[in-house]
Amino acid sequence: MESFIAFFQDIPSSQRTLILASGVLAFWILEGVVPLFSTEYRRYRHALLNAVFTLTTMVVNFSLAFLIVKAADLTTTMEFGVMHWVPGPLFLQVLLGIMVLDLISAWFIHWIEHKVAWMWKFHLIHHSDTHVDVTTALRHHPGESVFRAVFTILAVFVAGAPIAVVFIYQTFSALFSQFNHANFRIPRALDKALSWIIVTPDMHKAHHHFQQPLTDTNYGNIFSIWDRFFGTFAYVPDPRKLVYGVDTHMDEREHDDVKNLMAIPFQPYRKRPDPPPAEEQDVLKG
Repeated sequence: MESFIAFFQDIPSSQRTLILASGVLAFWILEGVVPLFSTEYRRYRHALLNAVFTLTTMVVNFSLAFLIVKAADLTTTMEFGVMHWVPGPLFLQVLLGIMVLDLISAWFIHWIEHKVAWMWKFHLIHHSDTHVDVTTALRHHPGESVFRAVFTILAVFVAGAPIAVVFIYQTFSALFSQFNHANFRIPRALDKALSWIIVTPDMHKAHHHFQQPLTDTNYGNIFSIWDRFFGTFAYVPDPRKLVYGVDTHMDEREHDDVKNLMAIPFQPYRKRPDPPPAEEQDVLKG
């Protein structure tokens, strides 16, 4: 465990990028071999569109990375945070730190973005994708990237996480996001069993359904226990019946144009229609 932590303590940005790029490539290949949905859409153009947001996310993350490093160094120096207050073996300490980081910098900020109207307008860009695949994990408005960075800093303080643990979490968080957005099919029984602990593809796909109430479920990224604990867990009977996108922005000219996507947070807010009656919903919360 010590060698694993030491590796991430000084891991170069180039190696982290290589790990994440390898994840995207692996899931991209799987999508072509065993797709969950038909891949009859312009995959390369779709990937290129989402890659634009990858670049803006990288700019934001690199710009604010020094604040995350400072926060991690400060908590270590002050011995502040959950990892310093709860004794235990190193493995459990690291797991605890990752769980706290996941709760605050993934689940909590995600839940807030769905509840605060002006923040939802930034997050909507991610949900507007009508062809969810591994590249959708990269599709975030730069404004949302700022929200996520701020809550990562908050999470580092609460967790008391040293920078090695932060890097471990961020690497696994990105890989899990690729995993649960990827358009590939895994055995239903395996997916359902894994969803008791981690966020699986079938579980997260429900979150990308174009209508509420499913849009407001399954906020987790690594651990599914947060959604189960807070009552936001859903598991659909057949994920192939899901319709991706957002009911207020289903026009392709809106969700398939970079300039418009960048501008959506500054456009007038569109109130989402009331959810259809339960008996009329094509998929139900499981």
